[in-house]
Amino acid sequence: MRIPPKTPEVRVPRLVGLMAVDAREAAARQGVLPAAPDRPDFHRTVVDHVVRQYPPPGTEVPRGAAITVWFGLGEGEGGGGAGVREPRPQVRPPGGLHRELDEPAGRLPG
Repeated sequence: MRIPPKTPEVRVPRLVGLMAVDAREAAARQGVLPAAPDRPDFHRTVVDHVVRQYPPPGTEVPRGAAITVWFGLGEGEGGGGAGVREPRPQVRPPGGLHRELDEPAGRLPG
């Protein structure tokens, strides 16, 4: 493992998109500590992907600062989307172009 130079400030690495194991390694190389409030078992998490982080990448922070990361829902978590969606009927407002395009009653084209 590469040991970074001892400087008081370090730049936050980009952790979004990385698997948990890679995010921990990237943070350690840069001299910051990743923390996941939504995952008490973060130190054992391997393949879940980071979907958000704070502070953002490139921010200067003191060496050893905590970088908060959040993960997407893993297999079997969550509920599979936004639920059932039903089609809604189209409601046209009165007047306007809709009113002008109506055919007069009783007329057949021809």
